[in-house]
Amino acid sequence: MRKPIGAFWNNGKSSFTVWAPLVSKVELEITSSNQEIGKRILPMKSEDFGYWTLEVEDVTIGDRYGYKLDDSQAYPDPASRSQPGGVQELSEVIASQSFEWNDQQWKGRPLSEMIIYELHVGTFTTEGTFDAIIEKLDYLLELGVNTIELMPVAQFSGNRNWGYDGVFPFAAQNSYGGPEGLKRLVDACHQKGIAVFLDVVYNHIGPEGSCMHHYGPYFSTKYTPVWGHPFNFDEPYSDEVRNYFIENALMWFDECHIDALRLDATDHILDFGSKHFLMELSEEVKALKERNRKQYVLVAERDLNDVTVLRSFDQCGYEFDGQWLDNFHHALRTLATNDRGHYYADFGEITHLQKAFEQTYVYNGTYSNYRKRTHGVSAQAYDYSRFVVFSQNHDQVGNRLLSDRLSTQVSFDMLKVVAGTYLLSPYVPLLFMGEEYAETNPFYYFISHYDLELIQAVREGRKKEFMGFQKEGMEYLDPQSEDTFLQSKLSWKYQEGEHLEMWNYYRKLIQIRKSHPVFRNFNRENVKSWIDKDAVLLWSQDPITPEDCVLLCIANFGKSINEIALPEGTWELVLDSQLFGREDTDGISLTDPVTVSLPAESFLVYQCDLSNRKKIAM
Repeated sequence: MRKPIGAFWNNGKSSFTVWAPLVSKVELEITSSNQEIGKRILPMKSEDFGYWTLEVEDVTIGDRYGYKLDDSQAYPDPASRSQPGGVQELSEVIASQSFEWNDQQWKGRPLSEMIIYELHVGTFTTEGTFDAIIEKLDYLLELGVNTIELMPVAQFSGNRNWGYDGVFPFAAQNSYGGPEGLKRLVDACHQKGIAVFLDVVYNHIGPEGSCMHHYGPYFSTKYTPVWGHPFNFDEPYSDEVRNYFIENALMWFDECHIDALRLDATDHILDFGSKHFLMELSEEVKALKERNRKQYVLVAERDLNDVTVLRSFDQCGYEFDGQWLDNFHHALRTLATNDRGHYYADFGEITHLQKAFEQTYVYNGTYSNYRKRTHGVSAQAYDYSRFVVFSQNHDQVGNRLLSDRLSTQVSFDMLKVVAGTYLLSPYVPLLFMGEEYAETNPFYYFISHYDLELIQAVREGRKKEFMGFQKEGMEYLDPQSEDTFLQSKLSWKYQEGEHLEMWNYYRKLIQIRKSHPVFRNFNRENVKSWIDKDAVLLWSQDPITPEDCVLLCIANFGKSINEIALPEGTWELVLDSQLFGREDTDGISLTDPVTVSLPAESFLVYQCDLSNRKKIAM
């Protein structure tokens, strides 16, 4: 049974609920903005399972409050919705349900229809706020994006952070605009037909500013920390910890109208109880979906190459809508860059990318040299639309020694090959902010902690974690430096030279994806892939209905021209990456037998009416 937690204001009254099972007394300390009322310290009522509650009259929006535990100092609310003074100050009473929404007609969007644009609130715009993103929504619509994904916005220490060090999971970051700013952004997105993904972190807490340990056994005592203290999902008192995070997920959906959550590193959410936390979470989200009659989406990041999060409840799975597909990224990136360092050592052959098209997981019960063991299971029972693919994301850019983007590592032509390969794949595509115009500014890892020992530990930890990518003479910038953060902001040079050409190229790719009939409904039987020459990958997407066309995509990752024989039929050229923006290729038709000369580092798209061609034989 769910237990709402936090402060809930309604017409001058506010109810307060906090979990503190190991203390004998809890008092609410609340300071009113009304000087006649001032500060009050009020005893709270003990309830079952360690909860403490109180309803208070004469509470004003903006009042600050915290909890005194056995006569301790007052600590912020672990379920605080607002921390305007940062992580060290007391919490703020807000009217969490009183925002005037204008999205009543919005019902959400299924994962299969999404074209996702991942962004970091602090570096996406000069201002680094939720409101500033609103000013860029028309730009994203013109590009063709229909979904934005926000990197974590839960309150973290300081003003600069990727967000994975959040310590108040219910509070939107104050420097971004707080909860009201987030709601204004979501409301504006929905009015323009844009869905909103939010990245959340349920596998650990940030290293600075958390008050959870004062309240109770939120953290595991039996699992070794990787990035920070893991949460207690299967030890004594874990029912209430699970309630805390389920309430958090439901809050994002219900109070903030978020459409989808991407759960970070779910393989590090450790739970060996009879019902995994992720299954319980999914059940509650599905129940909320039924109550609200909206389309809520759950996607997992997961490094196990398993399908547990996708399996149905009756198969002991978690029934998530999808998961990120790192294998596709690794296979694509290594072909483009020839980078074989660290975990990329398992990739680099054209056969790896073909396998990613055909079987999703490149390592699906096969031996991994990098891991020195067999890795993965088969994913072929699950539709392409359950997997999110990308050529870049915050991890694959920021977690490099120099945090350099693909645009600074490969040629302009190769960037186009990479973009076409994943944007016109059968999977759900995700862009990382700026890639659509070949942004060259890096995306560094940055923090703004206060503790000097912690700052040094982060510096050393980053060096150690990514030493597998390091090259002689290279050093990365200090993550604590404000300049590191400022250098990570987008340049917005999309109207200049090759940047404009790339932006128009991305628009064309997305237009093809959104308008061509093959993307409306396809499954594994309708996607065929094969290799012609060592550096060329071809894939076709056969239609469901006979009146539809076949789309044939050809990607040459090689450095030389290749002669490719097309299957029988009359083929119309849809896109040529090297001629795009330079020559008019509309309406060019080729009649079989056809051999095309494929330039080095090129991406071509052809379509053929089904009535004019024989079945492609692989």
